[in-house]
Amino acid sequence: MSSAKEVLFDNGRENKPEMKEERKDGEPTAAFKGASWGALIVGVTAYLIGLFNAGMQLNEKGYYFAVLVFGLYSAVSLQKAVRDKEEGIPVTGVYYGISWCALIIAISLMAIGLYNAGSIVLSEKGFYAMSFVLSIFSAITIQKNIRDTQVARERE
Repeated sequence: MSSAKEVLFDNGRENKPEMKEERKDGEPTAAFKGASWGALIVGVTAYLIGLFNAGMQLNEKGYYFAVLVFGLYSAVSLQKAVRDKEEGIPVTGVYYGISWCALIIAISLMAIGLYNAGSIVLSEKGFYAMSFVLSIFSAITIQKNIRDTQVARERE
């Protein structure tokens, strides 16, 4: 009888045990981690390729790039602050408030910039908005995955 850590496979000649790494309780699956990283890479890459190919002036491209970087940072910072509070790790009210403010400002800057952009057609505006949202959401998910993995391994 094989243990829970062994997976037997048939290679046509004989069965050989293959060790499978066990996932800790509370740790996200490798598939979920991979999907989160994939979503971030797709979102950021699509956004940057769109900016590179856009017919905007360089200062406009810089604005949209800065908003993306600010949005990613503020989303990760907010997720960390929320998680710290939930786990009883001290978080000052000022930092917590600034984290919320920063994310709201980043999203507002993106929305206002796209609304006022006369040189961008509506389909491009939707493209930038969706790749921005995908990037923000996946950054939050990656931060959560990292934290969940860390907590699961510390319990060991």
